[in-house]
Amino acid sequence: MKRIILTSLTIFCAAVLFGQETPEVGTPGAADMEDGLPRQSLSEVSIDKFEMEGFWHSNISSDTGFSVSRLFDGGPQNKPAIEGEADMNISDSKVLGTRVDFLRRGYTSLYVTADRPIPVEGIVKTVSVWVVGRNYNHRLNLLIQDFYGRNFEVYMGRLNFQGWKKLTAPIPPQQEVGMNGIVQQNYHYSNISGLKVIGFRIDCDPMEAYGAYYVYFDDLRAMTDLFTENMREADDPIDDW
Repeated sequence: MKRIILTSLTIFCAAVLFGQETPEVGTPGAADMEDGLPRQSLSEVSIDKFEMEGFWHSNISSDTGFSVSRLFDGGPQNKPAIEGEADMNISDSKVLGTRVDFLRRGYTSLYVTADRPIPVEGIVKTVSVWVVGRNYNHRLNLLIQDFYGRNFEVYMGRLNFQGWKKLTAPIPPQQEVGMNGIVQQNYHYSNISGLKVIGFRIDCDPMEAYGAYYVYFDDLRAMTDLFTENMREADDPIDDW
């Protein structure tokens, strides 16, 4: 009798497990899978090369100091070119410089932001930028907006180095339910994805927040997955009416 009950329970459990063919909300469909993994089409793209005067601004609390930003000639010499840009004659001769004059020592933050958020298509994996940090112990953070316009920050690293250095911030992957964390895609719509870059925030070390501080930026890039954009159907109507 016990064997009959155990056999029945085993058959019932197997039927329940194998009968659940509906995927969880937010998981990729079978057409978007390859060898059990989501398909990807990774590409390095340029977000901004800091070539437009007046597009970037700096700001710091007036109680702790004042700042100014402007463009200069120059840039890192060992910077690799983005594939496909060699024959496009894209200007890349300027860098963004920001100077801060501190009025008093203390905890403060410097904001370097674009005139408007810069959109990045696809599912962004990493964002990188070349920086001259002047070997200060300040911390650089990337400021972004997700699919729903919510603001987030991602830590990029300390500025305690000499000369140009490429700092990279990995973007946390979107959760399967697609609602919490940094959301880059709504699974109901394939024609809208990605995030927007607002700019940077430098959290100043209070022991080194005195006198004048200089920082330079060049070549803001992203490594992004453009699989959805490349596979988008031309006859798919856009929900913007």
